[in-house]
Amino acid sequence: MMCGITGTPGTGKSTVTDELARRGYRVVHITDIVQPYVLGKDPERDTQIIDTDRMADEFVPFDGFLEGHFAHLLPCDRVVVLRLRPDELAARLSARGYLREKIVENRDAEALDVCLIETVDTYEPSQVLELDTTGRNLSDCADTIEQFFEGKIPASFGLIDWSAFVEVSP
Repeated sequence: MMCGITGTPGTGKSTVTDELARRGYRVVHITDIVQPYVLGKDPERDTQIIDTDRMADEFVPFDGFLEGHFAHLLPCDRVVVLRLRPDELAARLSARGYLREKIVENRDAEALDVCLIETVDTYEPSQVLELDTTGRNLSDCADTIEQFFEGKIPASFGLIDWSAFVEVSP
């Protein structure tokens, strides 16, 4: 069984999957396998353009965890969407040196549930777990993901509302 770990950049995907790898699970980071699918760069949004359709068509599932902010676009058996309160996300991305425009874009994407909506549009409700990482320690997050992966806790999503964090331009 393969479980995707997805979410807005900065929500804790790499950190939690590194912990899952330490626990003995196979983890594949999309950043390590994406290069053949890069079509170019979007300088306006400071991001790569990825042929996700081709990547999904050619992707070979495995037993373990697939980590990346578009893991939900690849064929998974289950998907965990990591969430982080938008103000904390903005602070985390700022500490990483992100440009203000990119921070705002990602903060608003998190506040508007972009990764969650894309995930629930693709997967059955029984396949999706939304996990708020705000204020939770790494071990607790990894434990919850591990329990979902093993079928010990049910799917759950739609309980987080961060729409108040969206900035409206005048």
